[in-house]
Amino acid sequence: MLHLLLPLLLFISNIVQSHSAIIESLLGFLGDLPLKLETRYVGAGELEEVQLFYYFLESERSPEDDPLLLWLTGSPGCSALSGLLFQIGLLRFDYSNSSGNKPLLKLNLYSWTKIANIIFLDALVGTEFSYATTGRAYNSSDTSSLAQMYEFLRKWLLAHPKSLANPFYITGDSYSGIVVPIIVQEVYDGNEAGHEPLLNLKGYVQGNPVTCKEKDIGQRIRYGHKMALISDELYESTKTDCKGDYMNVDPTNGACLADLEMVSLCLETIRWPHILVPRCNVMSRDHTRLKWSRNILEENIVDIISMSQQSRLWCGDYNYLYSYIWANDMKVREGRHIRESTKKEWNRCNYSLSYTKDVLNSAVYHRYLSKKSLRALIYSGDHDLGIPYVATLDWIRSLNLTLLASWSPWFVEGQVAG
Repeated sequence: MLHLLLPLLLFISNIVQSHSAIIESLLGFLGDLPLKLETRYVGAGELEEVQLFYYFLESERSPEDDPLLLWLTGSPGCSALSGLLFQIGLLRFDYSNSSGNKPLLKLNLYSWTKIANIIFLDALVGTEFSYATTGRAYNSSDTSSLAQMYEFLRKWLLAHPKSLANPFYITGDSYSGIVVPIIVQEVYDGNEAGHEPLLNLKGYVQGNPVTCKEKDIGQRIRYGHKMALISDELYESTKTDCKGDYMNVDPTNGACLADLEMVSLCLETIRWPHILVPRCNVMSRDHTRLKWSRNILEENIVDIISMSQQSRLWCGDYNYLYSYIWANDMKVREGRHIRESTKKEWNRCNYSLSYTKDVLNSAVYHRYLSKKSLRALIYSGDHDLGIPYVATLDWIRSLNLTLLASWSPWFVEGQVAG
């Protein structure tokens, strides 16, 4: 029996050595925080070469009873701070009262912390403040990162035994659509195999999830047509000339290439994460064919900062400006107990990760999970051109699930919401 207990005891001992920090106040926020905020590193991988950083926020309602969520920001390589400040977290920047280099924070009235405990994880090594102790460990992939996240979860729950009974959901957006269902399967199978500790897994949540990059991109033209960004004539011509395949184009098919160049002209000045939000035009772009199929990176926030206040016109990524000022403030870093080894310049997203995308389609994992006793919520913003809702509907329909209710408008307190 001793040889079975030894690995678990070693597993636990590594957790105890890593102390967490409770944060009661943050620079820019007036007064104490209304809930418990904890930050910490958890080691993962061989010899714990990977050190994963997280923020944990307790529920404002009932931490003992409310669900526990793991939130993974997409891209890959985007900071957990994005989830906390711009998506579902407790805080928002107070744009009305902030000025210059002194960003102020305010409470988010719609934070998910009102009903849930949330772990915001810098899920990939090299993201925000997660780091590696060896150069080799900075090389990661879809499959290696999910193994590290599963190890993180087990260690985190052993260090927080009171949370073991909470209903547990794995959640995230954008590129996390690839890794979330795989982690859910890993946890589910681990529970079946009796891996300790048993996680009280109830389901998963995905927002505008990447599922199969090639199919997601291929549906952008159809989506652009549905949203009147592409004319009926151009859509029909492109569909015919390209034979419905916009990704694997025959280089000798001149008609298809010409159509796609016209599509590119229609879509290249649209901000893909939200088609109604103005783009920042401070970043030079090359003019290559099939531009519509490229990932649009975040605008160069450094260029925006360097512009004079008078010359700035509001654009989508202007909202991120204060996060660069705030997160790079040394007092803010010290308050979050960031280790010296990671005190490099903070970037919301790290696009230089040594990362291999080795899972091409996660729909097969959704199909596996749909046969288990789990719940799933998939939601899509209908103004997202990057991961269009029509692509999401396609793979959901491919699961051949039983339809319990027909399509209908979504209302909140009697008013249409979508």
